[in-house]
Amino acid sequence: MSGMIRYFAAHPTAANILMVAIILLGFTSLSGLNKETFPQLKADKVSVSVPFPGASPSEVEEGICNRLEDATDGISFLEEQQCAAQESVGSMTLVMEEGGDIAQFKDDVQSAVDAIIDFPEGTEDVTVKELGRIDAVLSMAITADLTQPELKALAEYYRTKLLALPNVPIVEVTGFSQHEYSILVKPEALQQYQLSIQDIANLIKSQALDSPAGVLETDDRSYQIRFENQRRSPEELADLEVLNSAKGGIIRLGDIATIRDEFEVAEKRTELNGQPAALLLVSKNKTDDTLKVYYEVKDFVDAENAKLPESTRLHITQDAASIVEDRLNLLLRNGWQGLALATLALFLFFSWRYTFWVALGLPISFLGGLVIMSALGVTINMISMVALLMAIGILMDDAIVLSESIESEHRKGKPPLQAALDGTKQVARGIIASFTTSAILFGSLLFLKGEMGQIMGVLPIVLLSVLTVSLIEAFLVLPHHLKHSLEAHHEKERAGWRKKLDAGFANLTDKVGNLANFAIRLRYFTVGGAIALFIISISLMASGVVKFKGFPSIEGNRLEARVLLPQGTPFERTQAVIKILQASLEKTVKDMPPEPEGKLVKNLQVSYNTNADANESGSHLATISLDLLDAETRSTSLVELQRRWRENTPIISDAISIQFKEPAFGPAGQAISIRLQGDNLEQLSEASWELQDWLKRYTGVSNIMDDLRPGKPQFRISLLPGALGSDMDAQQLSSQLRAAYQGVKVSDVYQGRESYEINVKLDSAPERALTDFEHLIIFSKKGEAIPLNAIARITEDREYSRVLRINHQRTVTVSGDVDSEIGNTAQIIGDTQERFLPKLEEKYPTLQISLEGEVKGDAETSGSVLTGFLLGIIGVYLLLSLQFQNYREPFVVLLNIPLALIGVIWGHLLMGLDMSLPSMIGFVALAGVVVNDSILLVEFVKKRSAEGMTLHDAAAQAVKDRFRAVFLTTVTTVAGMLPLLSETSLQAQILIPLVTSVAFGMMAATLFLLLVLPASYAILEDFGFTELAELDDTDEVKQAMHSA
Repeated sequence: MSGMIRYFAAHPTAANILMVAIILLGFTSLSGLNKETFPQLKADKVSVSVPFPGASPSEVEEGICNRLEDATDGISFLEEQQCAAQESVGSMTLVMEEGGDIAQFKDDVQSAVDAIIDFPEGTEDVTVKELGRIDAVLSMAITADLTQPELKALAEYYRTKLLALPNVPIVEVTGFSQHEYSILVKPEALQQYQLSIQDIANLIKSQALDSPAGVLETDDRSYQIRFENQRRSPEELADLEVLNSAKGGIIRLGDIATIRDEFEVAEKRTELNGQPAALLLVSKNKTDDTLKVYYEVKDFVDAENAKLPESTRLHITQDAASIVEDRLNLLLRNGWQGLALATLALFLFFSWRYTFWVALGLPISFLGGLVIMSALGVTINMISMVALLMAIGILMDDAIVLSESIESEHRKGKPPLQAALDGTKQVARGIIASFTTSAILFGSLLFLKGEMGQIMGVLPIVLLSVLTVSLIEAFLVLPHHLKHSLEAHHEKERAGWRKKLDAGFANLTDKVGNLANFAIRLRYFTVGGAIALFIISISLMASGVVKFKGFPSIEGNRLEARVLLPQGTPFERTQAVIKILQASLEKTVKDMPPEPEGKLVKNLQVSYNTNADANESGSHLATISLDLLDAETRSTSLVELQRRWRENTPIISDAISIQFKEPAFGPAGQAISIRLQGDNLEQLSEASWELQDWLKRYTGVSNIMDDLRPGKPQFRISLLPGALGSDMDAQQLSSQLRAAYQGVKVSDVYQGRESYEINVKLDSAPERALTDFEHLIIFSKKGEAIPLNAIARITEDREYSRVLRINHQRTVTVSGDVDSEIGNTAQIIGDTQERFLPKLEEKYPTLQISLEGEVKGDAETSGSVLTGFLLGIIGVYLLLSLQFQNYREPFVVLLNIPLALIGVIWGHLLMGLDMSLPSMIGFVALAGVVVNDSILLVEFVKKRSAEGMTLHDAAAQAVKDRFRAVFLTTVTTVAGMLPLLSETSLQAQILIPLVTSVAFGMMAATLFLLLVLPASYAILEDFGFTELAELDDTDEVKQAMHSA
């Protein structure tokens, strides 16, 4: 290795060629790195959907869920089965364990489902798909003075145009249900012509069709023969002949039925700013760049609006992309500011040329790290950018040691080249040891579990990538540049201000050395005081003064009000509730301080038949979505707006739930999510209500609800005794009822790109629907017309709207949100676990309770962080034992790690922050720098002792020897993060806990390093537990001491 260092240091161009190559490769890789807010999560879920039209939830549970559960039991890497039984559909989600291959997992699920041969009659095609393969980028809304069918057609037109753009991969038209031609047969026509709904459907099928009829060959050509009688519009269907009798003449479909061009679910519609709207949801695959998709659509919208009439507008709404650019720009700005401050700190001690080459190692390492990131598939996101910010201090540590060593050799009178070679050789072992310990500690974060673990797991990948390149730059590029710097400035007189600074720093170094000597004399008091302070700091967390929150709240630009009314609620009532919410919002916004940058609410979208929390569909659901002024330009926080909107909304007595919340953003799960499992749904419902009543008592808790709710009222029909005598059986009655009210699908027809279903069912106006139902004419096998109430018993009851089964057990989940400004999730859940859940389990012995959501995710990731950190510490301990050749002294080096936690905890207290998982990640990253400084200080102690000093004097002198390097490392690390630490931007709040851990922990670790570590070493000496043997001559300390 020394030969390679000599070659690059002496060669006139080799180091520069390597540097330029790294820079060019870095910029090339940068253009190909995708940009997103957070790293992509690995796909780990597969969904199975089985439509069962007209079936009740209990029928779906028995006929669909039970079969799916049995079929998928035993699939490799299966962690959990979730099957939701609701009206007309059974949906199963299968969660894969970590370590599985999602493609193979999906294939295994597909094979298991394909093997099911006993699904109930009436089920439709099964769909199996992988979840999480795409991410929403934005929605493009279209507002125009058009009917719903015309609006849908316009949306399909723009979908085609968007898909033709080069960077837009996925576009879906939303806000509409299935487009269909509904053939509504008049009840009196059934009796008049002695026809059932199924009979009419069969007549239409036999008449309205296109069919190939073969090929006609002649002597000179061939002719394709086709029969064409398909009907593709309501008018053409109305003209279709269905009967022709001598008495009645020709009977056309329009004579016995009303034909409508409509949507299957009329209440599924969208409004934007009070106008009917169509939505096109633009999404991307994992490999697509969020910002490229966003700007492609934005440019398209601007270009189209310039050509469209005023009555038709395109709008970008539900934007999840621009926030990516805002946050990346924030980090980029803070990164450059941090680099400038760190460089300025170096300039105070070195010449500007020397400082330039030392600081240049940072962007070179960053660009080289981008090359490795690109190869590993890592994207540019908030976490990878923070890792680059953290690397400033870590990389500066090695650069400072190397530059000081080379400058020291040069001050001895050696030529610049020889000084560069000897200085590099002297510190090579230390730099490699520093890299190894950092790699071990950062590497311990590579195996974090849970979704949070996947998010934060990018951090060690980036840090290790940058550290690897920095090691190459330090040995092969930096010595060459420092050699030239020394050649250019070795005869220049130091400036007056620099002499004064040097003198002042020398005076400070003496005082620090005296303070260290004092700490050594009072070593037991010093170490005892540090331990006491550590205990006090830990008690701040244990007592809740410093709270713990899994993931910091992220201020977004969207807010929703989700409405859930009882099933069966008329659409008109849902519209009335929406008007109440819009009025309370208008009052809330009016009472807010004015926004200088524009309107607080940019867009207000109402989506009927939609509620992300309900897991249902129907006229009883609606969601109001607000697009707010960007977080950086508005003065009103989202939390404050949410709170006031809730307070200004009057009580709506018939609402099951009205939830004001921000759409999910970031990796954190639901704040409160408690799972109750058992066989008895009534018991589960009672337990759920008791738990909800308990949780509502806590301050800051809102949106408490469960997922077990009453469904629509239903009629149960069974044959009366003796009905068989009327030549009627259950199968015949059931099929005629299904045809009348569920409808019969005749066929699909296409108008352009859009598919239309042709469905036949009974026409019954709402005002006479119950009467028509009771007197519905049922035809016997002989064709006799019999009223339904003459042969069937009709009873009314009500089931639950949705039954969720998890791993074969019926499950109810109680969920809710916590306002982090006035409540703490961990404390609320902890108190509930201690004071309430045991009583609930005692009251319901068969009940099984488990914690999900944020608490489960936090526990999973926190546990893996702790496990990985402990393994990393063990690895560092073993490495130090190898270096120190004993098992005792490594404890002195590692002692500074828990002491750094004091600074972390007090830093969060002073900044008014909760401890969080990013805080823990920052602490683990901090440990790498702390260990590196501690290693060098211990070896300086050993070296001075070997030269004949008493251990107490050696420890005090070692502090003076290392103070400059330790001081510079701390100053450059804190300076690099100071811009982000002082950032008031709402967007930076997620990152500040991590930066707080590193900055405050670094400052505390520096203080304890200079005082507690020498005192601890002296205590070891008191008990004869130190080894003061001479170190190897290649040790970096021998040379570095000459620079002190």
